[in-house]
Amino acid sequence: MNPVIIKEKTAFNTKTRLQSLDALRGFDMFWIISAEVIIHGLSKATNLPVFNWMSAELLHSPWNGFTFYDMIFPLFIFIAGVSMPFSFGKQFEKTGVNKLLVKRNIYRSLIKRTIILILLGMIVNKAQDFNGYENMRFASVLGRIALSCFFAAIIFLNTNLRGQLISFFILLLGYWAALTLIPVPGFGAGVLTPEGNLSAYLDRMFLPGQVLRKVYDPEGILSTIPAIATALLGIFAGQFLRYPFDKINKLRKGLVLFATGIILLILGLLWDKVFPINKNIWTSSFVLYAGGWSVLLLSVFYLVIDVWEMRKWSMPFVWIGMNSILIYMASHGVINFESSSHFLFDGLINLTPEAWHLMWVWVGVAIIQFAFLFFLYKKRLFSKI
Repeated sequence: MNPVIIKEKTAFNTKTRLQSLDALRGFDMFWIISAEVIIHGLSKATNLPVFNWMSAELLHSPWNGFTFYDMIFPLFIFIAGVSMPFSFGKQFEKTGVNKLLVKRNIYRSLIKRTIILILLGMIVNKAQDFNGYENMRFASVLGRIALSCFFAAIIFLNTNLRGQLISFFILLLGYWAALTLIPVPGFGAGVLTPEGNLSAYLDRMFLPGQVLRKVYDPEGILSTIPAIATALLGIFAGQFLRYPFDKINKLRKGLVLFATGIILLILGLLWDKVFPINKNIWTSSFVLYAGGWSVLLLSVFYLVIDVWEMRKWSMPFVWIGMNSILIYMASHGVINFESSSHFLFDGLINLTPEAWHLMWVWVGVAIIQFAFLFFLYKKRLFSKI
């Protein structure tokens, strides 16, 4: 069963877009559609320390801790948050619009997008190959993106900056209090092991269908709540970037973002002392630490691309970023890029030593993906989700 993704032919002027945001989204997605396996292949073929280190960074932390790969998911949610003040702001700023009608249309669009992403997430989980309710996984990466961004958008649309900040701190502090103070039957309060934490207990009790890791699900029920704060961090960054240039210029915006990223990293590391950085249950310290890296990356991309206008190098990432959900779905079962790479390039790949085959196959995958995305970009065809 292939997901139905609506595409539209869109006329747009790249100069009016925040190209750094499209490029950062594409950079983020690049690692999970092909780049990670290329690096694993390089590590296997060369056994060089630098590639072994990079390969290790492209694996999730088993429990507490943080790797580059742990950042990819929260970075995507953060970027979705950055986009909201721009996309919603344009709708409210149209001359003569009825703001209540605009808000109603945004709500309708948000609900539709949330449902579509949840369903697409279930397709990625192979819901179409139904093998009994107990084997169906309802939680998913796309589902968490959908729910966290939906609730962050509701907060953004109905509160001012002060209300958004209060919501942000309530989410982080409330989650910390819940996981450290509420006792779990058989374990007690404040136990943050895979099976003993409150989030895992609620997954086992209330998450429908399959719990991915048996005792907890990394995209479970309670741990989706702090992911809303990740989206809110993006919303804060987006509002700051939209702040009038006569108040603060682009260069200063980039530098302020960079400094903010450093502060968030420090705060995350400090909180880690009492509430460990942990992607699996999306701890509050993880929100701050991953958020720090997200803001730092945004500041670098913004400074290089939108301030210093060094744009050409980023275009392949823009091609990915403009169709990020589409290529994610295509790379997770809709299109077998690996088989396509074997079909097209095996003649050349087989001329190389066998130890290098994994890397070259996935270089071929990346070539096919970029060619596909470049075609869509040139034809102005973009997934509308």
